[in-house]
Amino acid sequence: MECFALGIGIGHKNSRNDWLDVYYPKAFCRPTPILIKIIQKVFNWEQGNVVIDIPNGLFDDLIYLLEKSDNGDADSILRAIVPLQGTKEPLCICILHKDSAPKSIPEIYLKLSLISMRKILPLSCNLENLFKLLPNVAWTNKGPIDLIDLTLEQTKARSRGEILSVNSIDKFPKMADFVVPKGIRIGDASRVRLGAHLGDGTTVMHEGFCNFNAGTLGVSMVEGRISSGVVVGEGSDLGGGSSTMGTLSGGGSVVISLGEQCLLGANAGVGIPLGDRCTIESGLYVTAGSKVKVLDEDKSVIGIVKARELANKNDLLFRRNSLTGEVECLTNKATIELNSLLHINN
Repeated sequence: MECFALGIGIGHKNSRNDWLDVYYPKAFCRPTPILIKIIQKVFNWEQGNVVIDIPNGLFDDLIYLLEKSDNGDADSILRAIVPLQGTKEPLCICILHKDSAPKSIPEIYLKLSLISMRKILPLSCNLENLFKLLPNVAWTNKGPIDLIDLTLEQTKARSRGEILSVNSIDKFPKMADFVVPKGIRIGDASRVRLGAHLGDGTTVMHEGFCNFNAGTLGVSMVEGRISSGVVVGEGSDLGGGSSTMGTLSGGGSVVISLGEQCLLGANAGVGIPLGDRCTIESGLYVTAGSKVKVLDEDKSVIGIVKARELANKNDLLFRRNSLTGEVECLTNKATIELNSLLHINN
């Protein structure tokens, strides 16, 4: 039987026994049939998307069958979950037969984790109703706490002579508390949400930001904002203070993206999908409705179009004429080459 994804996780629940988060030390997209058979035997699973709480006895049975199996996936998940044996914290298995809209917190965390683990790409799984399902949580130095329970937990901490530090109130945790993919640098971990996809060689500087279901596909220097749904191609840079318009920001369905070897200058912005080797000069925000004067290689005027007509075109340079204030676009054949020394993250 085919299965879209599965993961065995440990998490936190609130005083009403509702899940607040789930950490998956190992998760799979399209697990092998042998691993699925083990899961079916232990949890009596036949089909459908399910979340099953795992008591200690059942967890021991799972460990036993994984140890007997001669399978790469089984061995991989075994090494990841053995440290969870005997824990008093809540454990669960999330099995997603199909990639349908999530109906629970463990399902959402599994999909977000798969994106951050680079198992699947941004925009490649169903996250419908995500905002309706995810609660606002106090992310503290003691883990996530339901806002209803926060005052009590703060009071308990003070009674012990401690301070419960609240780092954020948000629906999403920071990625680095759940997933740290290889080959990346992050200046400020709080600015990269779980569900971000950071390609090998990506650096997110202190003022850079990457939202969920978005990210980079390879080597990139991120000093600006990657909004939800935005995908940045290999070798592209986002300068300090730059911004990409998320799909939700415009209320439309056009997915904003940057192709390979693009440069978004400092304090620049983009509201159209760019092709490869495109540059937007510092301080210029190009939206879909921006009127752009198109110039040929001799800088003769070809015509005036809305920027959306230039979407996904390669080798373009967008700039603002310093005398007239007009937005101009001309062919840019010079490939933007990143300084390789900036991307040594090993």
